[in-house]
Amino acid sequence: MNIKLDDIKIKDLSTGDIFSKISSAFGVICDTDGKSIILEGRDNLNLLRAQQALLTIDRLTDTETMDSRTVDYIIFLAGQGATEEFIKTADTVYYTTPSGRPVKARTLGQQVYLDSLGRSDLVICSGPAGCGKTFLGVAMAVRAMRNREVSKIILTRPAIEAGERLGFLPGDIEEKVDPYMRPIYDAIELLLGHELFERYYEKGLIEVSPLAFMRGRNLDDCFVLLDEAQNTTPEQMKMFLTRLGLNCKACVCGDFTQIDLPRGVKDGLHDAMEVLTGLEGVTIVSMHNSDIVRNSLVQKIVEAYERRDRKGDAVQL
Repeated sequence: MNIKLDDIKIKDLSTGDIFSKISSAFGVICDTDGKSIILEGRDNLNLLRAQQALLTIDRLTDTETMDSRTVDYIIFLAGQGATEEFIKTADTVYYTTPSGRPVKARTLGQQVYLDSLGRSDLVICSGPAGCGKTFLGVAMAVRAMRNREVSKIILTRPAIEAGERLGFLPGDIEEKVDPYMRPIYDAIELLLGHELFERYYEKGLIEVSPLAFMRGRNLDDCFVLLDEAQNTTPEQMKMFLTRLGLNCKACVCGDFTQIDLPRGVKDGLHDAMEVLTGLEGVTIVSMHNSDIVRNSLVQKIVEAYERRDRKGDAVQL
């Protein structure tokens, strides 16, 4: 059986690269006669999946930069029969940076995350490195402040691995905290521009603080983001969540594969997701390896470590 696709103009990546990826993923022959794309194969379902992947790539090249990672993800979605769901909201722009870069969901997991941040008072998100948890959380915080939904942004995280031993570091509190907050600084400078970030920071409209300094506070009229939440204890997490005040939106995010707490100590991210599941006003979001949008090598690295860890667990059993 073969399928002939006319009027497809795939841009950005070489056609040969895309054809090779689709042929490998679905076990079909993918070629062109110069005018049309021709798919050949024995499995009708795989032919239809390959067709959907090509149509989706063609559809999105009008609005997206079709890099290798995006092509891989679309092929993954086609294999799951989920391309239509992704296309429905692929054009939604949640925020635009001063340089004109649109902040959009690049995976279904990111769509769920961004929509949840716009809808819920508290979003708790887990996911591997590179899936955009921190950047997108900061983007929605900036959007909320620019839209005057809140008057302040508070960004916090556990100061160092397995504890907050700030006293051992040189300098005042700002100098002590700065190295741990650098990823958040980088994200917010990209989203606001350096000058506006500095102005907001000096006026106290953006506050960056270690988690220990949240104790005893009431967080009103703000968007607060807790990053690296996998390195909190259940007690620290409860302390943070009970600080949330009037007109406060909160985002808690972390990565279960990067827990730095001492062995045997339960982390606050797991605990909160267990305790708060189903609670009105709270949305739990879990992103996966397929949501990694950093360099495609990152997904392979994460998966390699997961295989090693599973093998180690099996040996211990």
